[in-house]
Amino acid sequence: MTHMTHSTARRWGRLSAMAVGALLVLSACGANNSASSGASGAATGAQFCQGMKIVFFPGGTAGGGFETVVYNGAKAAQAAFGPDVTYQWSDWDTSKMITQFQQALATKPDGIAIMGHPGDDAFDPLIKQAEDQGILVTVMNTELQKAEATYATAGLGYVGAVLHDAGAALANEAIKRGNLKSGDRAFVWGLKSQPGRGQRTQGIIDALQAAGLTVDYLEIDDATNKDPANGTSVFTGYVSAHPDVKAMFIDHGNLTSTIPTYMKAANLKAGSVYMAGFDASAATVQGIKDGYISLVIDQQQYLQGFEAVEQLCMTKKYGFSGLFINTGGGFIDKSNVDAIAPLVSQQIR
Repeated sequence: MTHMTHSTARRWGRLSAMAVGALLVLSACGANNSASSGASGAATGAQFCQGMKIVFFPGGTAGGGFETVVYNGAKAAQAAFGPDVTYQWSDWDTSKMITQFQQALATKPDGIAIMGHPGDDAFDPLIKQAEDQGILVTVMNTELQKAEATYATAGLGYVGAVLHDAGAALANEAIKRGNLKSGDRAFVWGLKSQPGRGQRTQGIIDALQAAGLTVDYLEIDDATNKDPANGTSVFTGYVSAHPDVKAMFIDHGNLTSTIPTYMKAANLKAGSVYMAGFDASAATVQGIKDGYISLVIDQQQYLQGFEAVEQLCMTKKYGFSGLFINTGGGFIDKSNVDAIAPLVSQQIR
């Protein structure tokens, strides 16, 4: 008998997840034709998930650049498959995420889709309560590796980036494209203190330090995490104290979209500092076009919303186990931003 290593099994899980997801979408899109021709089988129609009650946590605030795209993906899956979905916004507050999960349990839904930012230690006892009550749970954006290992066979999946890898990839790509070298000063503004979620920030720092750069780190405070405008004084204060900074890494999608505002407030010209961050939004696209933002990783967060709802529906109706879907694979800069801009304006990318 041949045994797969953990990494091999993980890669297979990712490939399988993408293939299954594609097939499910195609089956949903073609369901009306199948039904009209009298075909029978598991995919009985695009609304096969009708009657299922889901509580969905997009993160952030209604109208926020990143979380609105997550929400749009979930709404598309809701329309495609037919579940009854209730949406709860958390302001990216990890304590609020835990409280809302407890409140969701009391409503006895069939499934809950969560952001994993609070981490395994905070979430896993509550996930156990949910599973013991027959309530399905799946995870988006930030992994809960212990929970995934325990409940994958019960349908707990993950859709999002592999965070440490994504952070390191952004840093390494910026080093290459920005001609950064050992001894250069780099600023990292992130969420390192958050369990799980902090791995992306740590990935950036690890890669920069491995390349010999001098790294200054600041934690994004709660007020700025909720509203990026609150971080302007932090940004300008850092630039004033470190005029030799060569590159800045903003580990937050909504703060990335605010880079042009920060730079103008600090009297920095477009392109004077290599600015790297995460996620696509209309403001980020314009920032790239105007030269203020040099490079971003696209997490394809629409898929995070869509596939999380799909995961819960497929597990509830057909007993599928948890799928692992890595959505964080591509870079956006001036060379390709025009191709993706129309989708960003539709809040799909």
